Amino acid sequence: MAHDSRVPAIHQTHMARLSSRESAVSANMRNKLERAAAKVMKNAHAPYSNFHVGAAILLTNGQIFSGCNVENASYGMTNCAERTAIFSAVAELGPKIEIQAVAVTNDHGVACSPCGACRQVIYEFGPDATVFFQGASGPKQAHITELLPEGFRLQ
Repeated sequence: MAHDSRVPAIHQTHMARLSSRESAVSANMRNKLERAAAKVMKNAHAPYSNFHVGAAILLTNGQIFSGCNVENASYGMTNCAERTAIFSAVAELGPKIEIQAVAVTNDHGVACSPCGACRQVIYEFGPDATVFFQGASGPKQAHITELLPEGFRLQ
């Protein structure tokens, strides 16, 4: 990354880390995650919004977990696809998981990045995770700290 005196040094360091992190997940693995997210999306329980979402997470140990959104008549009790996938991994492996990447997809083909709650949960278990999602102008990827610049962990 070229030095730009208008960008603070700490931001340049962060951007350099993002550039090196982006290559950590291969195109094949990204495709595998996106396929897993699309497959599980079909299991979503979305009778109120009719908006089906699927997510797949890649752990640093190579395991993949997927989840879909599960709506509830009490809207606040709805669970997003990203958190369903993460909670499934924790339920099976325990709380020491580390997320390397997350892929999110939806059945409407519209922009759909993780919500704020999901961003915080992703950060809790993957502070260096790459997130793949549909942006307004096509597929996007972002480091979790781009999506949640002030994420925190109580460890």
